[in-house]
Amino acid sequence: MKHVHYDHVRLQDVTEPGAEGARVRWLISEEDRAPRFFMRRFELTPGGKTPRHSHAWEHEVYILEGEGTAFCEGRRKAFVPGDVIYIAPEEEHSFEAGKGEVAFLCLIPKRNAPAC
Repeated sequence: MKHVHYDHVRLQDVTEPGAEGARVRWLISEEDRAPRFFMRRFELTPGGKTPRHSHAWEHEVYILEGEGTAFCEGRRKAFVPGDVIYIAPEEEHSFEAGKGEVAFLCLIPKRNAPAC
């Protein structure tokens, strides 16, 4: 069993082109030998954003803190804490913080996960 407070997991900058003020913590990753899913916590500074992109795997997202907008398939939709967002494979998407900080959990299937 792994049991750790999220703030003891290394915070890394999101370095993909188009990312601004975005950081990630790999809460459950390859290192934990998770057989099916990885869990990440993204943290966005005010006005920060993840890059607009698409890929072959889905995302399950839970908004923990802050308000902002999710972009998916050409549409923007506001989010608040407690919102759940599903992004299907191949849908172009990104997340952007509003005036405050944003934190969200993002789960992805292991078989397609990018390197940690």
